[in-house]
Amino acid sequence: MRAIRVTIAHARGSVPRGVGTAMLVWPDRTRGTIGGGALEWMAMEEARAMLADGRDRAERLVPLGPALGQCCGGAVTLDFALAEDLPVSGRPLWIWGAGHVGRALVSVLAPLEDLSITWVDVAPDRFPEIPPNVTRLVAADMPRAVAHAPDAAEHIIVTYSHEIDLALCHALLGRATGPVGLIGSETKWARFRARLGALGHAPATVSRIACPIGRKALGKHPQAIAVGVAAELLSPARDRERAAG
Repeated sequence: MRAIRVTIAHARGSVPRGVGTAMLVWPDRTRGTIGGGALEWMAMEEARAMLADGRDRAERLVPLGPALGQCCGGAVTLDFALAEDLPVSGRPLWIWGAGHVGRALVSVLAPLEDLSITWVDVAPDRFPEIPPNVTRLVAADMPRAVAHAPDAAEHIIVTYSHEIDLALCHALLGRATGPVGLIGSETKWARFRARLGALGHAPATVSRIACPIGRKALGKHPQAIAVGVAAELLSPARDRERAAG
């Protein structure tokens, strides 16, 4: 299915998003956001009109106040271009587990256009409806699926089983990865550190895993955990950690 990529090519004055911000528009869905409410709706209408009449390129200068009644006061030039219907590239993030916390994580993180999410669990009926920009991976033996993740991928482990959690930690520590987060209490993590040590992982290697995930002050509700994880993923410190790693 064809899609139109809408990109902010130029910006002047106060505008919702900066130059280079983009979104994809299909006839029945979108991916990403260029912000601005009315601006985005106008862009979606124009992109879908292009898909309907076969145009593959357009450019539009939009003064936000006069054209759309927005109070920003600036102006943007939007570039509309035909795009291949391929997964949007971004930071690869693998979420292991489709239970309550996994679902909360996907609901919070899926709209972030700079993430490319792969969601893994053991059976199809473990998943709810999948957002169009998330890749579902059914793996009866989840630890074996670790071999299919990109080296740069970040991982969040939130399965229904402590044994699967441990096996995933063991598999991930055995290869190069980005940061790894594990759901659990301080007690669970103390036990996992000991068991991972017994499996031959040095303390410095085990320390690549962050546990617990989220932010304690926000509480233990799945959505609160997801908000805390999202804040960590978006923090400048996390970007520096990835660059150094």
